[in-house]
Amino acid sequence: MGSVEFVIWTGKGRAYTVSIALPGSIVANAQSPELKTYLAGQVARAVTVFEIDEVVIFNEDLKQDAGEPTKKKGKEITGQFEGATIKTDPNLFLARVLQYLETPQYLRKAFFPVHRDLTYAGLLNPLDAPHHMRKDAVAHYREGVTLARPVKKGQGSLVDCGMWQQVKIDRHIQPGVRVTVKMQDPHGAKPGKHPKGTVVKPSAPREEAGLYWGYTTRIANTMADIWSECPYKEGYDLTVGTSENGENIHELELPQANHILIVFGGLAGLESALDVDHSLGSAEAPDLFDYYVNTCPNQGSRTIRTEEAILVTMSALRSKINNKHTGLNTS
Repeated sequence: MGSVEFVIWTGKGRAYTVSIALPGSIVANAQSPELKTYLAGQVARAVTVFEIDEVVIFNEDLKQDAGEPTKKKGKEITGQFEGATIKTDPNLFLARVLQYLETPQYLRKAFFPVHRDLTYAGLLNPLDAPHHMRKDAVAHYREGVTLARPVKKGQGSLVDCGMWQQVKIDRHIQPGVRVTVKMQDPHGAKPGKHPKGTVVKPSAPREEAGLYWGYTTRIANTMADIWSECPYKEGYDLTVGTSENGENIHELELPQANHILIVFGGLAGLESALDVDHSLGSAEAPDLFDYYVNTCPNQGSRTIRTEEAILVTMSALRSKINNKHTGLNTS
């Protein structure tokens, strides 16, 4: 069966979170479905490499009064993205591909029906994140999907966690639900027995063991919704805007925070996005953020693409974040 893979338990949880926001319009500039998909894959790889916990895709193409959700076939394009089959706009396309790539391979058939947006997703480089496990991996946590398998009254559901055996969890949950399972025995059960596990919140691997456990994806209909629909009870307490008109990143010192938000603009930058989005009133772009920074001073190209800006910015910010944000409580 090959060698056994171990997923390292660091023994030290990570309390803080890092979120990024970017416009879905970045894929609209790609010239073919293959290139759109490849661009989304570049974003997903960057997000995973730098352990981003949340990706917010905001609508930069507002053709109506701000504050009124964009609608396609009677459905709102806003809030948490759940793989809807609405006719694609760039925001939905990017969200769908990002969510598909974040999902462990053994779970994708359960959550993603055939869709034209995912036609070329199978050609993308895998994220190879810690929760994308092989069958033989020895791990304290696993992602799974609850199964429609009969169990005795009062017993928990069976879950497909990508192992050789199905896992029995501590409660009964309706079939088809994605769950994070804390394994009772990371090495699995004896032959003929179901391994046992406890359902925990998706953030438990990060908070308890310091494991990066993928990212969530949500769509914000306006820039204001980036903040107003924040999933954290106390909101983002440190916000960073990125622009060539910002202050030099190398002169930046970050304070401690629980939830960090970094916002990227599209082809024309954050200032342009704010000009067409009046959901935040008449505020100037630098006034929206705690820090407004230029992450690549003296750039050699006239433009830095958003997928490149994520890599440049997170390379510059990661050490600053890791040095300051430890041992903080989440809300």
